[in-house]
Amino acid sequence: MTEFIVRGAPGTYICEDGILGRLEEHLLSLGYGRILIVHGRDSWKAAASYFPEFQTLKADFIEYSGECSLAEIQRVAESSIQADAILGVGGGKILDLVKAAGQVRNIETVLLPTAPSNCSAWTPISVIYTEEGNFHRFDIHSRNASLLIIEPQIMLEAPTAMLVAGIGDTVAKWYEADVQIRQLPEKTAALAISHYTAKLCLDELIEHGGAAVAAAERGELTARFVKVVETIIMTGGMVGGFGDSYGRVAAAHSIHNGLTVLPETHSIQHGEKVAYGTLIQLILEDRWEEAEKLAVYFQQLGLPISLRDMGLSDISDEGILAVAEKTTKPGETIHLLKTGGVTAEEVAQAIRVYEKHQTIVQ
Repeated sequence: MTEFIVRGAPGTYICEDGILGRLEEHLLSLGYGRILIVHGRDSWKAAASYFPEFQTLKADFIEYSGECSLAEIQRVAESSIQADAILGVGGGKILDLVKAAGQVRNIETVLLPTAPSNCSAWTPISVIYTEEGNFHRFDIHSRNASLLIIEPQIMLEAPTAMLVAGIGDTVAKWYEADVQIRQLPEKTAALAISHYTAKLCLDELIEHGGAAVAAAERGELTARFVKVVETIIMTGGMVGGFGDSYGRVAAAHSIHNGLTVLPETHSIQHGEKVAYGTLIQLILEDRWEEAEKLAVYFQQLGLPISLRDMGLSDISDEGILAVAEKTTKPGETIHLLKTGGVTAEEVAQAIRVYEKHQTIVQ
């Protein structure tokens, strides 16, 4: 086994109605006197009314430019020179940006997600893109956030599509962790936790996902909605937190990365592309029955189950091959599927065969 490091959780985690009213109290208790708040335009609209007026704490604000890129990470890091911590308010890319800038500056981070679209708030990882929105790499940081706060009402007010995307991203946790962990002759305690929480992600979302989406569409804050939000953020984050490289990503996320070579996919939610990637991973594993069962569930929630569903019905064979080539670049986690790795042609063929099958079924 390669070096194995557990970074299981943020220093403090709170999910509670009205928690932002006590934000200053929690920040001061961590010894912060000045913070830099990084936010997006939409994310600040979502969160601003929940923020308290700080009485003692000093706060500076900076708006996110639209991409978690190396240049943007450097800009935020330089803007935080006077801060004791950086607080991120927004979706996965903003939170990843804040974590990366905190790593550059070697200061603490505080995360306030405004949508339940992925587990970024829990993990010490940043997915980094080019300025054009193409996947570049992902970095694993030396520590988790010092504080993670979830205000359930903000989550409820987020677009329902983000909740659906979060479910797609989190269902993949099981398939990507299981394909690696089940091959190990022995599981350490941490790997057993990772494997268990990966399965818990799938089970909880299959049982409660539909009800949570319905609650979001009604604008009703229910226990099942909160359970699904916490499954996406906390339980999903624990899979990689305790499983390290064995619990993070495999083929589904590599296929997501491959899809980013197509500019028309940049507006598609991360979790939607991962959901499609999960189906293609199952085809690569020759698990057609499981893929078909999962596709039915995805379709019920409104997740894409074909290229056509993502608006890519006119993609050429050259386009499919370009996706496959990026998916299988050296270092991509799809190669964890089997000894010797996976070729671009194998991925392209899996997509072609699966898409032809979907055309027949639909």
